[in-house]
Amino acid sequence: MTGRRRTVSTFLHSSTRPGRATAVTAGAVALCASLTAGCGVIPGATGGSGDDPIKVMTWAPQDTDATNKPGMPAMALAYAKWINAHGGINGRKLQVLTCNDRNDPVAAAKCARSAAEEDVVAVVGSYSQFGDSYLAPLEGAGIPYIGGYGVTNDEFTGQMSYPVNGGQPALLAGLGKALAATCGNIALVRPDSIAGDELPVLLDSGLQAGGHTKADDRLAAEDATEYSGQADQSLAYAAKGPLKKGCVVPALGDRTDTFMDSFRRARENYPAVRLGTVLGNVDQTVINATGGASGPYEGAYITGWYPPASDARWDAMKKVINEEAFGDNRIDPADAGVQTTWIAYTVLKAALDKIGAGEVSADSVRHTLDDGLRVSTGGLTPPLAWPYEGKLAGVGFPRMVNADVTLQEVQDGQLVAARRSLGGLNGITDMTQTLEGADVQ
Repeated sequence: MTGRRRTVSTFLHSSTRPGRATAVTAGAVALCASLTAGCGVIPGATGGSGDDPIKVMTWAPQDTDATNKPGMPAMALAYAKWINAHGGINGRKLQVLTCNDRNDPVAAAKCARSAAEEDVVAVVGSYSQFGDSYLAPLEGAGIPYIGGYGVTNDEFTGQMSYPVNGGQPALLAGLGKALAATCGNIALVRPDSIAGDELPVLLDSGLQAGGHTKADDRLAAEDATEYSGQADQSLAYAAKGPLKKGCVVPALGDRTDTFMDSFRRARENYPAVRLGTVLGNVDQTVINATGGASGPYEGAYITGWYPPASDARWDAMKKVINEEAFGDNRIDPADAGVQTTWIAYTVLKAALDKIGAGEVSADSVRHTLDDGLRVSTGGLTPPLAWPYEGKLAGVGFPRMVNADVTLQEVQDGQLVAARRSLGGLNGITDMTQTLEGADVQ
């Protein structure tokens, strides 16, 4: 993708194949916590067919000044508790190790190094902006990365990455295509970061597919405490169009709330400008907390990967949450990270069920996924399978196998399905063709 790249240190374990040490370094112990008491509480290798637990890892940033995803490791732990309460997988317990990547490339590399040292069979349902820090250690150790959040293009290029959604590329392309039909000038406000550098070209791919000009690109510090300058500038640009109402697209992760504080005040001078954003920046909880129907999100268009949280296809996930994590306010069934973690663990279980009584290891999980396994997610996604190169290999996304998006709108303070065919989006829409025309090299 376009945008500058930052050189980061990658911490490779001294062994490049499975057969790694099982002791945890002091730094890894500080970063990780397992389903029971801590990393590596239960001795013994994960591979083999005995009674040893099947160890996996889930990581995400927590307690940072920028984007946080505590619901993802919390969902992973709840899933493992539920699986184990119902007999495990082929009679074996599932043990989840968690790690805090701290929105830091060094910490992300340490998480990957810990996964290798702990001999996990997969990293599942995780979030990190630093694919260039964690993917190399995982690949060196032969560990598959199942269902990352799709926050950078690295997840759609690595041969040991198995994404379950279209990440930011699909969301932004879908949003651009929808907004092209209804907006005049469009301003994008996004982080001045590696991940942020990838956003404008993706939004523009959808805009241009809808016959619209490119968006104005406004950079912002990811950990800023206020965004009055960016709010004023983006609103002024969006309001310039003489024919259609302009639109502002904030894509600042957890800092979107902070931006909206500034935006709400500045918007009084630009009442006609409307919002468009992507799920992950905004959800129903945020809409409620900011005033519902009287808040700044009323009328906003929001793209997501999956059906709305009210859809019956999420009932199985909600059952697990109610049984194993009732009262855990980290886990919101409407959160895209929680949903992605659920789907990623669905993929893991399908692979383990396919292996059956055979040896469970990182190699066997990876080979099972590579050998044509087709995973049903109960209609939450299309059936998932990972060929050597997917349809989007030509634009730099060889591992993207699901480019579906949904379009929702905030009406009377509630996220509902947007009116059909807006910008060519109709229910669940496959953005593969739009992304095929994107200039993302």
